[in-house]
Amino acid sequence: MPLEKEQETYQRELPKLLTCAGKFVLIHGDEVAGVYDTYLDALKVGYERYGLAPFLVKQIAAVERTNHFTRDISTCHT
Repeated sequence: MPLEKEQETYQRELPKLLTCAGKFVLIHGDEVAGVYDTYLDALKVGYERYGLAPFLVKQIAAVERTNHFTRDISTCHT
């Protein structure tokens, strides 16, 4: 699974990260590389440090929002 190690790091560090709930964490492998006020700030630092290597930027939250998407839309129902 892509970013599996980074997701595991997020889950492991979440209790500590919750003091910064609402901010964005940058994670590379087992390392929490920083916490930022905005997604774009975290993303910028991620590309500066890691280039095209995998890294995760995620908003810190006690409860994760679930987004639902579908690819099977054939008609619009009114």
